Amino acid sequence: MKKLYFGLLLGICFSVSAQNRFFYEYKFISDSTDKADVKKEIMLLDIDKSGSKYYSQDKFIADSISKADLEKQLKQSPNNINISRREKPGQVSYKVTKQYPEFKTYLFTGISSDSYKIEEDQKPEWKILPDKQKIGEYNAQKAITNFGGREWTAWFSIDLPFQDGPYKFYGLPGLIVKIEDKTGSHSMTLVGNKTIVIPSEKETELPQGVQIYGMGGKDIEISEKQFKKVWKAYVNDPTKNMREMMMKNSDTNRVVFKTMSANGKEISDPNQVFREMEKNVKESLKKNNNLIEPDLYK
Repeated sequence: MKKLYFGLLLGICFSVSAQNRFFYEYKFISDSTDKADVKKEIMLLDIDKSGSKYYSQDKFIADSISKADLEKQLKQSPNNINISRREKPGQVSYKVTKQYPEFKTYLFTGISSDSYKIEEDQKPEWKILPDKQKIGEYNAQKAITNFGGREWTAWFSIDLPFQDGPYKFYGLPGLIVKIEDKTGSHSMTLVGNKTIVIPSEKETELPQGVQIYGMGGKDIEISEKQFKKVWKAYVNDPTKNMREMMMKNSDTNRVVFKTMSANGKEISDPNQVFREMEKNVKESLKKNNNLIEPDLYK
């Protein structure tokens, strides 16, 4: 990725629509039994005067394209909408926001067809160490913490005067430019930054009675304790939400579920679809057993 240089523009960065965008290379091992398979994703940390947002660049691009395509279809033929899956939807689907000055932190993530907004009830407790080294072009100092079921080592730089960082991490005297867990399974390293101007976003308005999976709808606000219960229920019965949605709309025939088998054959029979979906979910859970915050999924 091309290196981007950062200029601290005190009078401009925190104007109404200006933000500081930091690019992090996120390396992670999703399957603890296959440590050679290291995945990579560019994550964005946008900071303005009100707070920050951390999310996947690929997912942001894919969502933006899908939204533009949807709005075009709604104008041309609102009764005939076709949403296709993007080739690079992003490997990281969650996002994290922080609200200044309290640093109230929220994780946004999905389970099945539902989207959740989970308030973090703990803050990282840091121990700052005297060790110093250069991370990229920045002078950085070491700090350690236990958070979310992992031991983390962070490097922060006062050259970047933001008490923030990737994911749920914050509270050091400068921006976190690198952080890695003790096992080496998850690491986030700053690789670039720039000042950007963000236009105000407008929510896409869907026709009455139209619901699109993964688009629109309000996030369900729950506590971490409540989320854990929802997660356990999902693991035990991955297709429950889908079945309930089908039963709810069975009289109108508005919900059609289709999927593809391992050999590429389209499956449309509801019972077969749900069996295939449950099989795929359970296989996916086995391969994604090394989550960034294991305590949240216990």
